[in-house]
Amino acid sequence: MRQSIDEFELEFAQESALERHHRAQLRQRAANRSRARFIHSSEKRGNVGFGVLLIALTLTVIVVTAVMFETLAWLLTP
Repeated sequence: MRQSIDEFELEFAQESALERHHRAQLRQRAANRSRARFIHSSEKRGNVGFGVLLIALTLTVIVVTAVMFETLAWLLTP
C-alpha cells in the first residue's frame, strides 16, 4: 500500500512538472505570436505612412510647379 502511494506521488510530481513545462511553452508561443503580430502591424503602418508621404510630396511638387508657371506667365504677359 505504501509503495502504491509513493508511486502515485511520484507520478503526480512528474505530471505536475510536465504540466508546468507545457504551460511555459504555451506562454512562450503566445508571446512569440504577439511579438510577430506587433512587428507585422508596425511594418504595415510604416509602409502606409511612407506611401502617404510619397503622395503628399508628389502633389506638392505638382502644385508648386503649376503655380510657379502660372505666376511666370502672369508676370510676362504685357
